[in-house]
Amino acid sequence: MIKTDMLIIGAGPTGLFTVFEAGLLKLKTHLIDALPQPGGQCSEIYPKKPIYDIPAFPEILAGTLVDNLMEQIKPFEPGFTLGERAETLDKLEDGSFVVTTNKGTKHNAPVVVIAGGLGSFEPRKPPISNIVNFEDTGVSYMIKDPEVYRDKKVVIAGGGDSALDWAIFLTDVAAEVTLVHRRDEFRGALDSVEKASELAKLGKIKLITKAEVKELHGENVLKAVVIKHTDKEKEDTYLEVDNFIPLFGLSPKLGPIGDWGLEIHKNAIKVNNAKDYQTNIPGVYAIGDVNTYEGKLKLILSGFHEAAVMCQYAYQQINPGKRFVMKYTTVGGVEGFDGSKKEAKKEVVQSIA
Repeated sequence: MIKTDMLIIGAGPTGLFTVFEAGLLKLKTHLIDALPQPGGQCSEIYPKKPIYDIPAFPEILAGTLVDNLMEQIKPFEPGFTLGERAETLDKLEDGSFVVTTNKGTKHNAPVVVIAGGLGSFEPRKPPISNIVNFEDTGVSYMIKDPEVYRDKKVVIAGGGDSALDWAIFLTDVAAEVTLVHRRDEFRGALDSVEKASELAKLGKIKLITKAEVKELHGENVLKAVVIKHTDKEKEDTYLEVDNFIPLFGLSPKLGPIGDWGLEIHKNAIKVNNAKDYQTNIPGVYAIGDVNTYEGKLKLILSGFHEAAVMCQYAYQQINPGKRFVMKYTTVGGVEGFDGSKKEAKKEVVQSIA
C-alpha cells in the first residue's frame, strides 16, 4: 500500500501546484491520474494551445505550463500513480482514507484532495453514421500537435472558442482551412470572431455558416466531406479534405468519484469555500474545476488559490495541535525533500567603527 501525507486525485495544473504548496508545509504528496502522463487537459487535449490568463505569463503554451509546474515541484519528490482511475474511497478506524484504483493499487493518507478538473471526458461526436470508420485516419476530436496538419486540407466544425482558435492557428500550418458552423453567429470571444472573419475576407479561412458536415467519404482513409446547407436552395458542397476535426466540446463525467457520498451539484462537488474547500466528508477536499460554490470561477488561477488555502487547513488536520508559521518564500526560501535549498542571498551589512 502506498502511504503519504496528502493524496491528490488529478495531476492537472491544480493538482501539480498542490504538491508545491504542500511541500512548503513539509507534507509528502502522491497523485493519481487516469491519464498516462501528468498535466490533465493541458497535456492530453491542448498542449500546443496558448493560455493568456496565467499571472506573469502574457502567453504560455498549455504544455509548457505543465513542464514548468513539473520543474517547480521536482524538489518535493511527489509520487505518481498514472494510467489508473481512482475507483473507491474507504475510511479506516484511525480516520485516514484508502483510495483504490481500477487496477487494484491502494493508497493510504489522512487527507484526500480531489483536483480532477471536470472529471473524465468524452468528445461530443456529430451524428454521422460512418464517422467511427475514420477515427485516427482523418477524423480527430481534439488537436494535440498542430504539425500533424502541416500542408493538409483541414475542415473544422464548431462555433465555440476552440473551433475559432484552432481555425485561426492552423492558417499558418495547413494548406487549406475550412470552418463550418450551423449558425451564422459564433459563441466564441469577440476578438476571435473578428479575427476569423478578417482571415475569411483575406481568403485564409473558408468560412461556411448555416451548414453542417453530414457525410464522410473515403476507403479506410478520409478523402472528402459533404456539407449540407440550411438553405435548401443551396446545393450540397463536396469538399476534398485530409482531415475533419469536429470541435463540439467534451462531455465531463465525475466517474466513480460521484459514488463516494459527496454532495454533488450539476456534476461538480460542493465545498465550503468560506474556509478550506472541504467537502461534506471531513478530510476530503475538492479544488479546481471539479468543485462548486457561489461565485466559482473555473480558471486555472482560481485552482492555484484554492490549493494554497486548502493546504494550510489540511496541515492542521494532519498535524493537530502543531503550529505552523507561514513565511513568504522570499523570506523562508524553498527547501526540497531532495536536500535542495532555494533562498534569497542575505545582505551583508558592514558596521562602521
